[in-house]
Amino acid sequence: MKLQNRIELLLKLRNYLLENPEEWQNIKHTASIYNGWFTPAFIDLAVANIIDQFLDKNKLTEWINHYFLDDAVVSKNVGVVMAGNIPLVGFHDFLCVFVSGHVQTIKLSSKDDVLLKHLVTKMIDWDAGIQNYIFFAPMLKGCDAYIATGSNNSARYFDYYFSKYPSIIRKNRTSVAFLKGDESAEMLEKLSDDIHTFFGLGCRNVTKIFVPREYDFVPLLNAFYRYKYFADHHKYRNNYDYNLSIQIMNNRYYMTNESTLLVESDAIFSPISQLNYSFYDNFETALASVKGNETLQCIAGYDFPFGKVQSPGLTDYADGLDTMQFLLTL
Repeated sequence: MKLQNRIELLLKLRNYLLENPEEWQNIKHTASIYNGWFTPAFIDLAVANIIDQFLDKNKLTEWINHYFLDDAVVSKNVGVVMAGNIPLVGFHDFLCVFVSGHVQTIKLSSKDDVLLKHLVTKMIDWDAGIQNYIFFAPMLKGCDAYIATGSNNSARYFDYYFSKYPSIIRKNRTSVAFLKGDESAEMLEKLSDDIHTFFGLGCRNVTKIFVPREYDFVPLLNAFYRYKYFADHHKYRNNYDYNLSIQIMNNRYYMTNESTLLVESDAIFSPISQLNYSFYDNFETALASVKGNETLQCIAGYDFPFGKVQSPGLTDYADGLDTMQFLLTL
C-alpha cells in the first residue's frame, strides 16, 4: 500500500469521525457501558483531539514531510501493547506505525477494546488491503519490534520478554503544574481542565501543583467547581470518599470543594480525586528540582500552556521518545 493511499484512508477516517454516524455513536455508547470511566463526554473529547491534532490534513502532511517518508520502507511487524486508561489512548502509536508503512499487531487493553477495533473495521471496509497491515491479538509473539505502554510493574515484564528486540517500553508517568499566584480565573479554569479531564487518569493529567508560599487556594478551588458533578459519578465518588477518610483518620489538613481534595504532599503522583501541592520559595529553584524527572510527562505552565496538556500534537511523543524515528530505523 502506497503512502498516498494510507494518507487518503486517514483523511476518510477523519471525515467519518466528523460525520459521527449512528453506528459510531452506538460504538461509543457500547464503550461507555463496558468502562465506567469512559463517559460519552470524555470519549468525544478524545475523538475531537484525534480529529484536530492527528488527522488534520495540513498537520499530517507537515509531520510526514518532516521525516521524508516515502514508499521505500522495508516493512516489519511491530507489536503494539496499548494502555486503556483513557479512550483511544493508543491511537497515536497506531497512527505512527500505519503511516510509516509497517505491519502492526495490536494487543488492546481490556478496558479499551471497542473503539479502535471499530475504526480499523471501517478502514478495511474502505480498502480490503488494510487487513494485511493491521492485526489484533490477545498475545504478542514473533514480532520484529515492540511498542508497549503500561504500568511500572508491567514494564518489567515487557523489558524481560522484549529485551532481544528493538523496543519502546513506557512506564507510569504524570504531569505537574507551576503557579505564580497571579493567574486569572480563566487560567485557573484551564488548569482545572488539565487536572480533571478523563477523571485525572491520563499520564498528561496534572496530579501535583507547586505554589508560592502564602498562596491563596480559594480561587483555585472555585475553578474546580465546573467538575463538581464528578461527585455524582459512582466510581469517582468511591475514590473521593476513600481518600477523604484517609485524611480524616490520619488527622491531616486538607481542603476540598466536596469533589476534589487538595493535600500537601511531596509525592508527584496522587490518587484519583486528589491533587497534591507543595510550596516553593524560589520559582526557578523549584522548577529545576523537577526538570529531568523521568516520571514526568510534561509541566503545565512551563512547557505546555494551561488547558493544552490534554491536547498533544503529532510531535508530542509519549515519554519524549520519537516513535516515528524509532520505526524508521527498524
